[in-house]
Amino acid sequence: MTQKSIRREVDRQLEGMREGAVELYGEDELRQRLEQALGESRPLRVKLGMDPSAPDLHLGHTIVLQKLRRLQELGHQPIFLVGDFTAAIGDPSGRNKTRPPLAPEQIKTNAATYVEQVGCILDVEHAEVRFNSEWMERMSSAEWVKLCSSYTVARLLERDDFSKRYAAGDAISVHEFLYPFVQAYDSVALRADIEIGGTDQTFNLLMAREIQRDYGQPPQAVITHPLLVGTDGHDKMSKSLGNAIGITDPPAELYGQIMSISDTLMLDYFDLLGAGEWTDLAGDRARIGRGQGDPLAFKHELARRLVARFQGATAAAEAAEHFQHVVQNKGVPEDLDETAVELGAEAELGLLELLEKLGLAKSRGEARRLVTQNAVSIGGEGVGDPTLRLGPGSYLIKVGKRRFARVRLE
Repeated sequence: MTQKSIRREVDRQLEGMREGAVELYGEDELRQRLEQALGESRPLRVKLGMDPSAPDLHLGHTIVLQKLRRLQELGHQPIFLVGDFTAAIGDPSGRNKTRPPLAPEQIKTNAATYVEQVGCILDVEHAEVRFNSEWMERMSSAEWVKLCSSYTVARLLERDDFSKRYAAGDAISVHEFLYPFVQAYDSVALRADIEIGGTDQTFNLLMAREIQRDYGQPPQAVITHPLLVGTDGHDKMSKSLGNAIGITDPPAELYGQIMSISDTLMLDYFDLLGAGEWTDLAGDRARIGRGQGDPLAFKHELARRLVARFQGATAAAEAAEHFQHVVQNKGVPEDLDETAVELGAEAELGLLELLEKLGLAKSRGEARRLVTQNAVSIGGEGVGDPTLRLGPGSYLIKVGKRRFARVRLE
């Protein structure tokens, strides 16, 4: 490539990197690094880290995964980092109290499916998949002291979440201070040229630039992206807050959850999750933003495209048909099998226990909440008594608008 063509390509790539981003830190350095890399026909190393704090990735995770794929398509080396070591510390970002660290068994279980899920978006066969336990578990005490000496407590307390907790007199455990050090050292270990993350990670990402300098490396560029608001319409999407839509949720559930969000939130989802791919819907989006058009039809199309992205076109078509039949037409799924449950010696079973046993509630506590909120019906009749017990017979149970079960108690 000529110098002139290299500069044109640098401009093109930087435009792609800025697309959808909130900030691009270190752009001047990145421009020089890109020019050099293109002149030498080598890729830049692009890092994205995620802690396996839950077994499923949700739609919010896919915003930065889409950007990582975009940079992969530009010819750079994507590095997907599974933070199995940092998950044991617990990310304090955006927290108003100490996050309980996960047990090693839970971390291992959660991490097991991460790579497979990431494969819905990223070409993992040509990506570098790493675990930060590779280097952190080998780090000596002297190396830990060296790492932690690179930053002051005063600088750490500049973090918005730490400073608010400190000012309020809320506890901050010492191990929480270690989290940004580990995340920063990951960039040293991986020799990252670029790191991608949400805006809630800005402090940690910028700290990595300083730590890299301390270890004699050029500082990474940092690209931050907006956070996706969860289904509650208020807080950022999070499994721990119960407002997340998992990309591995059953297609009908994924479709239905998208259909349940507000029209205002729908536009944000389109803007943040579209990743510049759905330009054919831009006109419809603009009309709805002006209070025109058909929001319901647009939401159906958004739901269909998201299900198709993660689970295929066939699953998306079936989910759309299911939603129309079950939710819009208030029908019962045609493929609903009957489950047999033995009653035992008492010849009856509590409703809360049954909901948990059928997978209609994750726990007795959630089952009780659903019943008291009038979200449960049996045979089309609402049930509001959490102490209800059921005897032998066949029952059609509905929870919310989309979850059904046929059960035979015997």
